[in-house]
Amino acid sequence: MTPLRQSVERVFREESGRILATLIRKVGDFDLADEAMQDAFAEALEHWPTDGIPDRPAAWITLTARRKAIDRIRRKRPLTGADAILDAHSTSGDESAMRDQRLDCSVDDDCLRLIFTCCHPALNVDAQVALTLRTLGGLTTPEIARAFLVPPATLAQRLVRAKRKITEANIPYRVPPDHLLPERLPSVLAVLYLIFNEGYSASAGDHLVRHDLCTEAIRLGALLADLMPDEPEAMGLLALMFLQDSRRTARATASGDTILLEDQDRSLWNHDQIEVGKGWVERALAMRRPGKYQIQAAIAALHAEAPSADQTDWPQIAGLFDELMALHPTPVVALNRAVAVAMVAGPARGLELVDAIDLRPLLDGYLFYHATRADLLRRLGRNDDARDAYRRALRLAGNAVERRFLEMRLRDCSSP
Repeated sequence: MTPLRQSVERVFREESGRILATLIRKVGDFDLADEAMQDAFAEALEHWPTDGIPDRPAAWITLTARRKAIDRIRRKRPLTGADAILDAHSTSGDESAMRDQRLDCSVDDDCLRLIFTCCHPALNVDAQVALTLRTLGGLTTPEIARAFLVPPATLAQRLVRAKRKITEANIPYRVPPDHLLPERLPSVLAVLYLIFNEGYSASAGDHLVRHDLCTEAIRLGALLADLMPDEPEAMGLLALMFLQDSRRTARATASGDTILLEDQDRSLWNHDQIEVGKGWVERALAMRRPGKYQIQAAIAALHAEAPSADQTDWPQIAGLFDELMALHPTPVVALNRAVAVAMVAGPARGLELVDAIDLRPLLDGYLFYHATRADLLRRLGRNDDARDAYRRALRLAGNAVERRFLEMRLRDCSSP
């Protein structure tokens, strides 16, 4: 891959969500904005080799995409006298705006507006989350399908219906008034959490972590907590993201291979982030309205406080997972609870809980279900069964780092 193409892909990976959010505000159409942005990136590949990479690549892409969108609109209707005005706005006003474009936090932030637009109650929850991940998070349809444990074709249909609903219902692109914020909060939090998770453990590509998505999710989470200061779950999610992200530099070797939590060099953890995260946990729990994000943040805080893996308070973590199951009884939570119980009561008990999880067919396409079973079987010395589980996990691994780790474990189980 040439250095230029790498630069273009970096801009796309890091900025496409914010560029698309701005374009949707300008043109009022999800598909048109996406098509125009893709055109602009194609033009960058054509012009940047001779013109050089602009000082503000994201601003260049945004302005070019704005013009591409106008061209597409014109091709669908006859020219009118208003086109001269449209030209003026697209060439002079936009250029000035792009020169001064800032990507900082404010209530008018385009990304936050996009999240609240996608999370309108006229859409069902799954559609809300999927649409925001596709537009703001820049995730592909297969990546989102893996997060939802559904086939890509099902997810694609869901996206089409969601965008059609926004157009037909004339859903406004804005942060709603204060009295309407609570009804959209669960979906907004789910969106931010899934964006962060895709960054924290990328489902595809050559790197374990997508730092751009983690950073963007935390930025938007801080904005949301500021917008809704009486909502402990917004604080809980922000705390959870800070605490998880604090381990970023310790999670992979210099060559990019996975380092498990128990093997990480804890001196590399970002202790400033840990303190910030713990502060948000304490503020949230003090409101005495517990929720799933607060409990997960409390679990992450216990991991962060442990001086070593051996000193982790697994009994308390297992107890918190019991509380989480009572509030949010999903197969994935049950799987994580089984892991915690295994650390307290042994791998046999953990495997018993994993194999008893309800709705197991939903988890059959979930990488970490098979990887968890494989690890528990390996610890029990059942290597033949462990190899089979690792092979199942490998078939689901789209990330090169995860594949290398699973292949290593598979080799270990095959060694005499």
